[in-house]
Amino acid sequence: MIVSGGPRPARGTLNELFFTSLERFRHPAAYQVKIDGRYQPIAYDDVLGRVRRLSLGLRSLGVEAGDRVAILSENRPEWAIADWACLTARLSDVPIYATLPAEQITHLLVNSGATAIFVADESQAAKIAAIRADTPALRHVITFASDAKGGADLTLAAVDAMGAAADSPDAAAKWKADALSVDPDDLATIIYTSGTTGLPKGVMLTHDNIFSNVEAARVSIPFASDDVALSFLPLCHIFERMGDYLFFATGTSIAYAESFDAVPFNLSEVRPTICFSVPRLYEKMYARVLENAVSGGPLKSRIFAWARAVADRRADARLAGSEPGPIIALSYSLAQRLVFSKLLARVGGRIRYFVSGGAPLAPEINRFFFAAGLTILEGYGLTETSPLISVNRPEAFRIGSVGKPAPGVEVKVADDGEVLTRGPHVMKGYYQNPEATAEAIDADGWFHTGDIGTIEDDFLSITDRKKDLIKTAGGKYVAPQPIENSVKTNKYVSQAVVIGDKRKFPAILVVPDWDSLEKWAGRNNIIWTQRSQLLEMPTIRAKMDKEVHSHFKGLASFETPKKIALLEHDFSVERGELTPTLKVKRRVIEKTYEKLIDGLYAGADG
Repeated sequence: MIVSGGPRPARGTLNELFFTSLERFRHPAAYQVKIDGRYQPIAYDDVLGRVRRLSLGLRSLGVEAGDRVAILSENRPEWAIADWACLTARLSDVPIYATLPAEQITHLLVNSGATAIFVADESQAAKIAAIRADTPALRHVITFASDAKGGADLTLAAVDAMGAAADSPDAAAKWKADALSVDPDDLATIIYTSGTTGLPKGVMLTHDNIFSNVEAARVSIPFASDDVALSFLPLCHIFERMGDYLFFATGTSIAYAESFDAVPFNLSEVRPTICFSVPRLYEKMYARVLENAVSGGPLKSRIFAWARAVADRRADARLAGSEPGPIIALSYSLAQRLVFSKLLARVGGRIRYFVSGGAPLAPEINRFFFAAGLTILEGYGLTETSPLISVNRPEAFRIGSVGKPAPGVEVKVADDGEVLTRGPHVMKGYYQNPEATAEAIDADGWFHTGDIGTIEDDFLSITDRKKDLIKTAGGKYVAPQPIENSVKTNKYVSQAVVIGDKRKFPAILVVPDWDSLEKWAGRNNIIWTQRSQLLEMPTIRAKMDKEVHSHFKGLASFETPKKIALLEHDFSVERGELTPTLKVKRRVIEKTYEKLIDGLYAGADG
């Protein structure tokens, strides 16, 4: 069965989107950035001038149409300006995660043949200096900083000045005409997958790939004329990047968070109306709400439990397509004032929609936010699909699903359960890798996502990654992600990974939520000086066992983790245990904790 999201959007380019938005929206805050302690706007007219000068400056440097230019920086207005400058100069840009070490950047620059790179500052320039001898195609290192230090050749301001010297009314007109001559099938960007195994592959996305995604998203997610978005996922990630194009196309002001850690504070400053995020943000917010409810004392805990029960009853009615009765409505109004208004205030008090993607969101968390009055529109996609495949909409909303296919998108489930998709959103292919391209996209144009899923009433649900499925020694298949997502909803759990491939039974590695666990230990008069001491205490281990096991109800015996190992430290991108998009690298984790895992199975395997 093939499910379709309807007619495909008209073909187009990101350059068309850029100039159309500049003509349509003239308000003074296309972008916002925090300077000297407050958010300051950058007007659409300023964006146009900066993009044109930088684009002309790149041409003055000898960077030619069709060249690849890399961007190595955290989110900031300069990232967007550089991106638009590349696109309008008919270049293809190569975004690189700012967290990557130098040795992992080499492959991306060499494989793409990048001739220039924008870097955020001296520390990022130093990474490139360390590998420059290994990147012979690279001719220019341009820093966003005010001084060309750390190995940078030029500052952004210097290239801007070169463009200003070449600028004139005739040059501006020719630049715009040249930019608009781009074909929808021309390459816009090469995004390297952060992959959980092997060398990253360069995903080639055309102008129309991303443009069609933006057009599909803008009719799926409601926008108002005065929306404000907080941008904090890396722009190297296609989810946030497409989102920022979408915001620009809808006149939504984009405010850049100072960092991921600063997001809670920036939410209260910017007071956004819409945010895109991976589930990790919602998981942390959920854990804090539960911890605050418990630590506030018996009365506060009882009020919270009552408010949540009322909200759940109202949510049941609304999810069933009806409105709650007057008693529930009145009780919910009181629950909002006493409890949920505090949660809404923490996110700025104006959020209309959160959008979640990049990884599965636990239904329990989504339901909690919905009941509290915050709607999370969960969607699904991959870098190779620009990324949007499907998304929940306010009028077509089902918790536990990733929504219906977007306009122009076709979806089907293969006989082995793998989700396949076809449409204008599917990549051109992997850069200089025809074998991998042929493996991913079949002769009929279906892209094989590698995800396992189901379709019911046109709603798509993702159950796990095909490669993540665990096959026990007894031949039983276990899907780890639903188990992990359930366990992570516990306020005492920060991270969880199920293991057990080719073993007699599954086990689970758990990183405690240290804030919650340490508060519990304090309330129970447990004394410790180091966290490692806590993990060895029988009382603590019994507490964590009880909390984790409470999420195993309803699991079949063969899929229930029989052993639990507690870890002191969160998994991290820096140690290679997580991808930059926070997906778990199971093989790395299994190798890192090999001795601990072997100890769990001592005497059981073999």
